[in-house]
Amino acid sequence: MLCAAMAVAGENASSSEHLGTVHFSISCNAAAQPQFDRAIALLHSFWYEEAVKAFTEVTQSDPRCAMGYWGIAMSLWYPLWYPPSQAVLQQGSAAVAQAKTTGAPTERERAYIAAIEAFYKDADTRDHRTRAVAYEKAMEQVHLRYPDDREATVFYALALDATAVPTDKTYANQLKAADLLAPVFAEQPNHPGVAHYLIHSYDYPPLASRALTAARRYATIAPSAPHALHMPSHIFTRLGLWQESIHSNRASAAASQQYARQVGAAGTWPEQLHAMDYLVYAYLQGAQDRDAKRVVDELLEIQKAVPENMVAAYAFAAIPARYALERRRWTDAAALTRHPQAFPWSQFRWAEAMTAFTRALGAARSGDVAHAQQEVDTLQSLHRALVDANQSYWADQVEIQRRAAAAWLAQAEGKPDEAVTLMRAAADLEASTDKLPVTPGPLVPARELFGELLLEVHQPAQALSEFETSLRTDTNRFNGWYGAARAAELSGDHAKAHTYYTNLVALCEQADTGRAELVEAKAFLAKP
Repeated sequence: MLCAAMAVAGENASSSEHLGTVHFSISCNAAAQPQFDRAIALLHSFWYEEAVKAFTEVTQSDPRCAMGYWGIAMSLWYPLWYPPSQAVLQQGSAAVAQAKTTGAPTERERAYIAAIEAFYKDADTRDHRTRAVAYEKAMEQVHLRYPDDREATVFYALALDATAVPTDKTYANQLKAADLLAPVFAEQPNHPGVAHYLIHSYDYPPLASRALTAARRYATIAPSAPHALHMPSHIFTRLGLWQESIHSNRASAAASQQYARQVGAAGTWPEQLHAMDYLVYAYLQGAQDRDAKRVVDELLEIQKAVPENMVAAYAFAAIPARYALERRRWTDAAALTRHPQAFPWSQFRWAEAMTAFTRALGAARSGDVAHAQQEVDTLQSLHRALVDANQSYWADQVEIQRRAAAAWLAQAEGKPDEAVTLMRAAADLEASTDKLPVTPGPLVPARELFGELLLEVHQPAQALSEFETSLRTDTNRFNGWYGAARAAELSGDHAKAHTYYTNLVALCEQADTGRAELVEAKAFLAKP
């Protein structure tokens, strides 16, 4: 299935391990160098658990290797995922202190250690973003001071991606990172970090096509890393290449499950859950509903994730919600329950909001106004809690959901003008920001949902415009094509309706269920 990439040398790496080719020259002893290269390769594929172990082995091979402790500190911070806990920050600070105590013999190595120190320094008084930007600026200086050091370039590019502002639609940081990475990719085509970070740099609708080469290559560079098997699907999702996304995430989920067994994990590794979320999303776009149901059933058998982190919270909340909403099963959506019950949901209020939004939308579209109002009130409360906790990104995401749910509640109450105003406000707010890497996309794109509302209030021409706008950012979606086709048909634009229904049918070549919308599309196309 996957091409074998060149294995990284290292005493602890098996001959069948393929992580890509990385060389990060350090001043430690001969035994430590190949181990360090392997640890860097693990770090570049975000295999943080194994990277910590590998860097620890470096310090055991050479107790005087300060860069081994630098690597431990680097592996405790997940720059594109979520901030470290206070306990992890203390571990990282301790690793930096040990690196400084051990002492690095070269100015270059001391510069790397100083850069990661900038992230952990004063963690009790400085917020996460301030410290992340301090690291980015420090890595910029390392990059400028050592222009021939490719690893300095690569880590600086990652820092730029990590500090990109979600509301910056110029993508200044991401494009700068990509410009830094492109020549390194040409020079080192088997470097896992370069391919990986190019994908992240271009993981946005207007940019995604630029990363297709890196996406199709990354899994062949580091097929031993579960995240490397998954990561290409970020670009496949942005471009609506659903079968490639399915292939990618099936491989990643299987590899993640195997890894959890190998290490004797007491629960499911979140990397598997992450792949399952992307997998369900892709299955549902092609009406492969039975395949999606199998993933949902598998999820419902899982009772614990280890660790219980943001990635796990998102997948647990999103997967069953998507299965109900994408298939427009409003009664099922209204009755959605959180799973697993023992998960620490209160630590992830935005995940609780995903369930409340699904229930609200399901209730409103089923005509249960009282239930819908209750869930809209819950969304308002969760939004307030996130604002108070200074989680502005997630507060905005919940506000998008609140406005959308309130719009459909207003429609159920017979207030179409209010509904349109609220839904437009939700779509506009969503357009002002971007998704985090943890998700393939919102539960329902707000612009697409706006198009559906406009159809409900008998404004098909306006609905068509919203569906077409949505399809430019949320590409090749089942409900996007169907909505656009239906809106065009009702507007009297039969040429567009024919095109969009044709696209819908083509999208569903591997459908395993006969959705009503697909039956309708085929009936339209069969007309003389």
